[in-house]
Amino acid sequence: MDTPHTSCQLREYLGNRFVYAAISQRAGGLLLGIEMTPNQKCNYDCVYCYVKRDPANARRMFNVRVMLAELKELLQMHRLGRFKELSIFSKVPDELLRLKGVALSGEGEPTLCHCFAEVVSEIVNLRATAQWPDFKLMLITNGSGLNQQPVRQGLRQFRTSDEIWVKLDAGTDEAMRRINRTRVTADAVVNNMVAMGQWRPIFVQSFFCAFEGVEPREDEIDAYIRTLAEARERGASIAGVQIYSVVRPPANPACTRLPLNQLSSIARRVRAETGLCAEVY
Repeated sequence: MDTPHTSCQLREYLGNRFVYAAISQRAGGLLLGIEMTPNQKCNYDCVYCYVKRDPANARRMFNVRVMLAELKELLQMHRLGRFKELSIFSKVPDELLRLKGVALSGEGEPTLCHCFAEVVSEIVNLRATAQWPDFKLMLITNGSGLNQQPVRQGLRQFRTSDEIWVKLDAGTDEAMRRINRTRVTADAVVNNMVAMGQWRPIFVQSFFCAFEGVEPREDEIDAYIRTLAEARERGASIAGVQIYSVVRPPANPACTRLPLNQLSSIARRVRAETGLCAEVY
């Protein structure tokens, strides 16, 4: 989510445990987010992550019933045009308060949620009732769990118009270990992108930053672009590449924003060398 507030702050502001509301630049308006991992569980530890992980959260569990009640309440608020009544949204232009979707996201990796398929099923059933406004369903993921059976089971319930946003910040294991600080390999993510992209279009989210004063090396950018090209050549349908940098203050102050001209240069290379649509946010 590209908002100056964390999902935790937004949930607390609304008095919720699992559902929050945020203005997303990349979505182009209002998203209702589902905190799929209240325990903050993630198999990445990205240097740019804004989440300050608290061991006290480790035992927090997802509750589908509570989530549905909170989601219904926010959908009703939106239908009645009451978001302007909230001070945090009072000065937001009306066009940005148009509901762009409900996002499976949060402060951890959403595909690690123990009841992922059930959550999707309940939201899809809710959307199917005439009582609630129609909305797009979105998954924002690092891509590592897309091959898991419960995740595939949940995603099979997605409409054609629903979206999957997959993180890809690097094309080599070395760069992923330094930036994403994960044991997940680049090949594993690409294989999952290809398998998912052969089934339905995906969006790729790519974050670039300077860390400890060091900007991404040219060979790392080369490897990243080759990885995108490889995924497309292997049959992945990539609807777009979203290139961005620091928006919210990261938990690690050694991570700083790349200048717009560098981000634009990467986007131009992606377009020229892969034929994919790439935009800077």
